[in-house]
Amino acid sequence: MTRPLREARISASAIGANAEAMRRLVPTRHTMAIVKADGYGHGAVTAARAALEAGVDHLGVADLDEAFELRAAGIDAPVLAWLHDPEADFAAAAEAGIMLGISSREQLARAAATGHRATVHVKVDTGLSRNGVVESEWAAFVDELAAAVSANTVHLGGVFSHLSNTSPDDDRAQVVAFERFVDAVRSVDLDPGIRHLAASAAALDHPAARYDMVRLGLALYGIAPERHLRGTLPLVPAMQLSARVVGLKRVPAGSGVSYGYLHRTAAPTTLALVPLGYADGVPRAAVDAPVRIGDAVHRAVGRIAMDQLIVDVGDAPVAVGDRAVLWGNPAEGDPSVDEWADAAGTIAYELVTRLGRRVHRTGA
Repeated sequence: MTRPLREARISASAIGANAEAMRRLVPTRHTMAIVKADGYGHGAVTAARAALEAGVDHLGVADLDEAFELRAAGIDAPVLAWLHDPEADFAAAAEAGIMLGISSREQLARAAATGHRATVHVKVDTGLSRNGVVESEWAAFVDELAAAVSANTVHLGGVFSHLSNTSPDDDRAQVVAFERFVDAVRSVDLDPGIRHLAASAAALDHPAARYDMVRLGLALYGIAPERHLRGTLPLVPAMQLSARVVGLKRVPAGSGVSYGYLHRTAAPTTLALVPLGYADGVPRAAVDAPVRIGDAVHRAVGRIAMDQLIVDVGDAPVAVGDRAVLWGNPAEGDPSVDEWADAAGTIAYELVTRLGRRVHRTGA
């Protein structure tokens, strides 16, 4: 079968292997695979199935639409969604067995009114200043939570928060705040259920933050969640992004390349045209990023455009139709997505999650 012009090859086996590796490194009673944002660009259903087959027992998504997609695909594992439209259908979610991340008294009241005894995980703000019950409302919240549990309108499945990964001291302060909220829950004779605070980076760096469950995000897809962890983890990148070379042009020294002539050729050379640009999620800001064509790694030169980028291949024997790999598995000779992120002054999370719809996802 002919490979598509623009392709992200996704390895479900790599996702499964990464889940197994992380479960060995950070063993906890439960493990949640985060498959929000279409599985960090890898395909939510593909990622969820691979993780579950590898022994993960919970799934996490941002919103209910993402959770319903998993249910529509026949995935019946526990799923938690925590970022809600004010008009989100909590009743439909509870009926589908989707666990609700609750961040306010108003959301708790809505969850208690579904008529389905919704399972909730309480999100507490321990210092990130995003969603989560703020400390000034903890006392009133836990009283209302205890009343809802007593009335059998909700089931408390867990308590969770999220670390900022700012510094060891900041993270420790958040752990202390989390413990205070857990104590507040217990003070009204409630079992906090599954306690979870650590995502991939914190699970590795702060064993005390693992509690009953860790949430595997970027590491699940084979990418180190923090710069200092690069090269230290037994992870396999699950995505290879590539496109076919669609044009070659021999140019003299001093030739301007792409918009603004940010690059001019230093010597006679061959330029390869690759049909991937910022409309496909390749960052316009990337400078001198690596691209593998055949067995050699070359450099993308000039401004990346909406639909295309240019690679200086020198005198290498490149032909129209060759595959140009932007990122993939370095163990197989590909550049890494971290190299592209560094070239663009951003993070790998952003690159893998923002690939456009012209990029066809295929199985490896």
